[in-house]
Amino acid sequence: MTDQAPASLSAPGDLMAPGSNAGRKFPPKGEPQITGINRIGLWSLYIKEIRRFLKVQTQTVWAPAVTTLLFLIIFTVALGRSGREIMGVNFGTFVAPGLIMMGMMQNAFANSSFSLLAGKLQGTIIDLLMPPLSEAELMIGIVMAAITRAVMVGGAVALAMWLYPGVDMHVAHPWAVVWFGLMGATMLAIFGLLASIWAEKFDHNAAITNFIVAPLSLLSGTFYVISNLSPFFQTVSKFNPFFYMISGFRFGFLGSSDIGDTNEAVVSAAIGVGALNLVLGFVTYRVLKSGWKIKS
Repeated sequence: MTDQAPASLSAPGDLMAPGSNAGRKFPPKGEPQITGINRIGLWSLYIKEIRRFLKVQTQTVWAPAVTTLLFLIIFTVALGRSGREIMGVNFGTFVAPGLIMMGMMQNAFANSSFSLLAGKLQGTIIDLLMPPLSEAELMIGIVMAAITRAVMVGGAVALAMWLYPGVDMHVAHPWAVVWFGLMGATMLAIFGLLASIWAEKFDHNAAITNFIVAPLSLLSGTFYVISNLSPFFQTVSKFNPFFYMISGFRFGFLGSSDIGDTNEAVVSAAIGVGALNLVLGFVTYRVLKSGWKIKS
């Protein structure tokens, strides 16, 4: 027998492990611990949205490119074989930028309009609301993913147009291609997010696509110049925001468009579409922050 205590037993004061929570002051409940921008959470949401549409990229990227190319084939065969020229170029070269822009905008809307709606219908919306992401970060992540899909679709369509005989894809003003391409995708991505907040079933999204997005994109000067229309319909066309997106994007390729043939003439339209996106983004942010049809 020994008078010494076993080595495994220690003084009461030593029972507190160095990493123990005893005595530690925790912040009050509900007080945010992530200040500023949650970069990791935002990046994770963005990558999650990217992977979602890349898993079915045949449907989300390549199928829209093929569909848009069919528009070019049909219209060039029907209208372009007689050597018809518009704005000093053949019909295929004229219509190609409009088709690229139309494909980008429609797919930006399709991507963002699915995100929250699918979560509401499948009961997985909590996966987007529970993480420590602010409403602004949630909106930015979804919108940026939609813009990424739009750019990928635009690149696929542009490649198909470049390979199509008789179409010249020369870029006259790169700034206009980049600006109006991004602004068009951003506008439809934000509008798609707003639609997904409002929609309660897929039929609601389909109704917006079929009765708002598709008509506005097809009746925006994609296949024609508005000078061929009557004065009344020219005025109506100028109230269509899609008209400025497509005309500005076309200006970047051809150096001429319905809104002007110089940089100075197009800059005002570029500022206008940027301001429109800021207003639409603010409205969507406020609706998202209110929790309407998401948290209530």
